[in-house]
Order: sequence, then C-alpha cells, then structure tokens
Amino acid sequence: MFLFTGCPGICTEQAGKASPCQGCPNQASCASGQTQGPDPAVEQIKERLDGVRYKVLVLSGKGGVGKSTLTAQLAFGIASDESKQVAVLDIDICGPSMPRILGLDGEQVHQSGSGWSPVYSEDGIALMSTAFLLSSAADAVIWRGPKKNGLIKQFLRDVDWGETDYLNVDTPPGTSDEHLSTVQLLSAAKIDGAVVVTTPQEAALQDVRKEVDFCRKLKLPVIGVVENMSVFVCPKCKNESQIFPPTSGGAEKMCHDMGLDLLGKVPLDPRIARCCDEGRPFLTEVPDSPACTAYRAIVQRVQRFCEVKLEEPKAMD
Repeated sequence: MFLFTGCPGICTEQAGKASPCQGCPNQASCASGQTQGPDPAVEQIKERLDGVRYKVLVLSGKGGVGKSTLTAQLAFGIASDESKQVAVLDIDICGPSMPRILGLDGEQVHQSGSGWSPVYSEDGIALMSTAFLLSSAADAVIWRGPKKNGLIKQFLRDVDWGETDYLNVDTPPGTSDEHLSTVQLLSAAKIDGAVVVTTPQEAALQDVRKEVDFCRKLKLPVIGVVENMSVFVCPKCKNESQIFPPTSGGAEKMCHDMGLDLLGKVPLDPRIARCCDEGRPFLTEVPDSPACTAYRAIVQRVQRFCEVKLEEPKAMD
C-alpha cells in the first residue's frame, strides 16, 4: 500500500492500529484482520482469464494525455490482423469513454450462463465498461473507493472474455484505488506490462514520473512510454508546430533518465479526435497520416514486447 506515508502494511500486527492509519478508509478492515488472508477472487480471476494470452495496462499519472485514445488505437491496430482476438476493459469508472471511441455508445451488457458478455464492435473488439451499466450517458458515477474496487473485481471475475489474444486495460489518471485493485487482482493472472502515456510538457511529465515509480514499486513491467501530441502536423501543408513545448526535454529525455523505452511520438492531428467522437478507427480512416504511422510502430513494439516475454521461459528451458 502506498497511499499513506508510514502505512505499516496490511499483513502486519499494526495494520489498522498505527497512527498513520487514522483517517484511512481501509482502517476498519485492516484492524479486523480481514485483509490479512488472500483474496479468493485472485485465483478465481486467474481461472477466468486463463484464455487471455496477453494483458496490457495503459497508464498515466496525468489526465487528458490520451490514454483512452491510445488504448483504442492499440486495439484497432492489433485487431487489423484477423487472426487476433482483442478485448478492452475500461476501468475509468467515473469517466468511461471507450464505448464512444469504439462506436458502441448506447449498447448494454447481457448475461449468459458463463457470466457477463462483453459488447463487440464492428471490428470484432470486445469491450466492457461502466458506461454500459448507466441509464444515461450523462449520469454521474459518485462512488467511493470500495465500490469502485468491487466493480473492477466483478469485471475481471465475471466477464466471459473467452479465448482472447490481447486484453488492453484503459485506466483513469493517477496511482490510486483503481490501479492498486487491478494490479493486485491480476497478481496471479500476471500482467504482461504497462504502456505509460504522456505529453511533452513538464506539467505532464512530473506526474508521469510518479506513475513509473508506481509501476516499479509494484514490480509491474513498463513496456515503454508514448508521447502523445508531440507536435501538430497540419493535414494540408504538413508543416509542424509545437503546441506543448518540451521545456524539460519531453518524453525522450525522461526515458533516457529513467531507463525506459520510448515507444513512439504521436503528432497532434484533429482527425484523431473526430474519429474518436464518431467511433471510427483512425488507422483505417487516415492510413497515410504521420500519426497513423506512429501508432502502427507503437502497436508493433507492444506486440513484440509481449511475444518475446512469452518466449523467454521457453528459451530458458
């Protein structure tokens, strides 16, 4: 647990009793000893996701940097190979945007004998999102941490993903409840890695460094970093302009300083936003754009990381 400075840890005798525990929403459960035993859901989730080959989290410490857009383009890019089955889990409980981006606004979740059935896009991408559970797209989700965590557990344990090659998890900004719950609940099923998203300016990078620190503390492999909105490329004249100046060196310098791989820089293109609003795949709508070229390279690097990682134990044998 990294939410409170001085937290004694959930498996210690001082759990829920030490002075730093005062004010923590989990104090009562820690003090009762409920948190000291293994959560049975962890093994249940492992069994449920047995047919999912790769699990990738898309993270950022900063909001508004394009995590959902990147999650969608990763899904579209991988799904362009008809031999690949791709799924997306939207755990941005309060701001779910994946149904809009994947063209699934207004759809509803159905239950079957094997659990909740995800909703499928025209491109064959399976999606589960809080948005499907709301009566109106304008409804606010006003939940505290425990209820959010419970829904994430339900999504992971009860959704029938079937045989899936890639499960991409779109997360909210930050390093709090949703992120901790997801990583802990997937501890037995194993997360292959995280893609960290930023924009070039220092205001974003200072929060993204915290996200990288979060990954390292939880021993979550970082596949690499994507710099969104790196430059603006005019769709007509192709001239480049810096909208968010990289005053401290941008993602490239951050990756060099922190020993991370830079997966790519995606230029700002207004057609990306238009495609997301209309639920259309940017990669096929504007295939010759510089942004599309960047996205395809990022998709290839993510796939290469996951597939090489899977082969490593075999090589050791």
